[in-house]
Amino acid sequence: MMLRYALQTVRDRKAGFLGAFVALLCAAALITACGTLLETGLRGRIATERYAGTPLVVSADQNVHQTTVKEKKGKTKTKHKAKPVAERAWLPASTLETVRAVPGVERAVPELTFQAVPVLGAPADPARPSYGHAWTSAVLTPFTLAEGRAPQGGDEVVIDRALAARAGLAAGARLTVQATGEPKTYTVSGIARTGHGDLGRQTSLFFSDAEAERLAARAGQVTAIGVLPRPGTDPGRLAGQVRQALAATPQGATARVAAGDDRGPVEFLDAAGARIKLVSMGGAMGGTSLLVAILVVVGTFALSVQQRHRELALLRAIAATPKQLRRMIGREALLVGLAAGLAGSLAGLPLAAWLHGRFVGSGVVPATLERTAGIFPMFAAVGASLLGAWAAARITGRRIARIRPAEALAEAAVERPRPSWIRTLAGLLLLAGGVVLVVVLGSLRTEPASTPVTFLAVVVLAGAVSLLGPLLVRLATALLAGPLRLAGPGGRLATANLRGNATRMASAVTPLTLLIGMTCTVLFVTPTLGDAARAQAREGVRAQWVVTAQGPGVSPATAERIRRTPGVTAATEIVHTSVRVGLTKYAAQGVTPAGLTRTWDPEVTRGSLDGFGENSAAVSELAADQLGLKPGSPLKLTLGDGTPVTLTVSAVYGRGLGFGDLTLPHGLVAAHVDNPLAASVLVAAQPSVGRERLAAPGLAVLSAAQADAARAERQAAGAEINLLAMGLVLAFTAIAVVNTLAMSTAERFREFAMLRLAGAKRRQVLRMLRTETLAVLLIGAVLGSGISLAVLTAFSVGMTGVAAPAVLPLVYGVVVGAAGLLALAATALPGRAALRLRPVEVATSKA
Repeated sequence: MMLRYALQTVRDRKAGFLGAFVALLCAAALITACGTLLETGLRGRIATERYAGTPLVVSADQNVHQTTVKEKKGKTKTKHKAKPVAERAWLPASTLETVRAVPGVERAVPELTFQAVPVLGAPADPARPSYGHAWTSAVLTPFTLAEGRAPQGGDEVVIDRALAARAGLAAGARLTVQATGEPKTYTVSGIARTGHGDLGRQTSLFFSDAEAERLAARAGQVTAIGVLPRPGTDPGRLAGQVRQALAATPQGATARVAAGDDRGPVEFLDAAGARIKLVSMGGAMGGTSLLVAILVVVGTFALSVQQRHRELALLRAIAATPKQLRRMIGREALLVGLAAGLAGSLAGLPLAAWLHGRFVGSGVVPATLERTAGIFPMFAAVGASLLGAWAAARITGRRIARIRPAEALAEAAVERPRPSWIRTLAGLLLLAGGVVLVVVLGSLRTEPASTPVTFLAVVVLAGAVSLLGPLLVRLATALLAGPLRLAGPGGRLATANLRGNATRMASAVTPLTLLIGMTCTVLFVTPTLGDAARAQAREGVRAQWVVTAQGPGVSPATAERIRRTPGVTAATEIVHTSVRVGLTKYAAQGVTPAGLTRTWDPEVTRGSLDGFGENSAAVSELAADQLGLKPGSPLKLTLGDGTPVTLTVSAVYGRGLGFGDLTLPHGLVAAHVDNPLAASVLVAAQPSVGRERLAAPGLAVLSAAQADAARAERQAAGAEINLLAMGLVLAFTAIAVVNTLAMSTAERFREFAMLRLAGAKRRQVLRMLRTETLAVLLIGAVLGSGISLAVLTAFSVGMTGVAAPAVLPLVYGVVVGAAGLLALAATALPGRAALRLRPVEVATSKA
């Protein structure tokens, strides 16, 4: 019986359920998109290119491992954890003989992979990196010569067909390449191609074996070993035999054997590392999206049930039991949730594809990590829609179902003067929870820990606004009553509506608060951290000039030339990486020790940089506090390529945001990174040394102000990525604003008709509506801005030590202005549509 009523109600009141349907559809699409990103990080395929012709690949372990043993209640528990290193780990060359000796191995081919960037005049495409190899490893793809011959000396190179076509090169042409040292000009001895087309995600250059070993600068090591089985040998069985053979050798603990799809992560380390980033990003976006969706859907259903208050009260008055009403409302919600969930999950697939494409285009996710479009995110979206709709309907319909029949119609005519004590108590609890999150945020000092708490605090505080909304609207109305009277009759009518329909107005305030609060937080959280880092770097760099390269970096020979330039007092080469202390990841930089204190000042608080040498390390105060370090302490860490070292802490500094958590010797870091070239060279010089004395082809000489501007550009790029990551949540919130305001306005046609019959003109009703909307916008802007300011201030205190949130007035004005335009449009359009109805006809239908 109740199911039939539910179907009939949904069919007859399509407009009333449209708002709930739109909210649930958007929520399902958002959950599907975020779930697809999460699944891509977990199961996304990384297809191989270079190793397409070799069934087995032996490589070094790319992880740092940690095993802990705990005893609890007489039982021993062993936990093993692993985290990836930042650079490519290399194998000892002696591994090659072990692999060759395994029965069934036809050929074991050593592979060298190192950066080799063609100097073509135009900037290199970061989405298509260029690598150098030895010609003997061309068989791993396999590459064959399309023209010319193999490289026979140290001044010849074979290039792939795609590079030849792109640069207009042929056999016999001259090509300048920069690898791990100075640029060198080679003769193109041949053009290589593969049998399955050009490589789509990298450029390959092949050198003679001796030249490749020189350029790789990894004596006695290889990147990987390609294993070609004998005819008739099963690759799976051979992989097991190779593993057994390696396990019996000293290097076996660090060697891994990959077959099938496992070869892709060996070839594309950035794609393998992006899995973790995508899982983290997808989880954070999905969690925030789910919380926002719950808040929006509950608010939408609350408004929908409130609009049907009279209808539900009539059912209650004609003897419908509370159980029957709850069952009917729940089934209506399930019908709407199922339809919206199915449609939203399908709409979420192209949305996920678009978002993945944007992440690839911005460099956050490499193109080598293929998007996975599974059914699990769709099932999760449909399930979340059903559960959210049912829970929202039960929560919002709970009170009308329990009301006494004699009171039902009377209460339906007039809104309750105050919300229920349960709602108020829940709102106060959420408010307290939000305050606790803000306090906790002020004590967090790392970005990975602060970011999720930041957005969670905004959602929780917005939830408190949703529950306490009627009280907040009445309080705000009391404060705005005076100014609203100045707007004439429309202002007085707006004041009366705000005061008498506080619950309805609160349903519009909540999404506006969430939209403004979330948008301001997303836009200003990166500048808050970036401005502090830029200020520390600006204050700490003493060098007059900063030299950077237009190619992959500044070579040691170029840095030495700068160092010997008359008038130059110090030149500090800087190379960046990340290291792990235990399993914790820290940003690190390598600096040349000579003249270090003349080029930069990281604000040393303990110890000294005067004796900084090849076995020294300087650490930020944050790292020192986390690791319990002080000057003279030993620091055990794992370098970017997995090499463990122990250094001695010589200094602790305060400008960790500007200079990273760990500072290490340049020579040590450069020997264990994929790109040993300096990212920049800080040059301290006498005033007579001008830009022209340091300039050279391929170099950019920046002043301190220009270097700061370059850092600002990189910060803006980071802010764009952050906005892209949370853009779907913000778009959903904006849709919720329009949806809720449109629903709230469209159902007021009877009220507008009564005003028209009482003598109000159409333009006066519209003026009243605009005044109400501006008042609601003002309340939402104040609450949203207050939430964002509190959260950003706590974030700033935790991350920078000072309460200095970066709020850009122009950007803030655009945010509030855009929210105002959305609100005015969402009320004006349905308001004008409602006023087209003849007042007499509306009054008659009401009777």
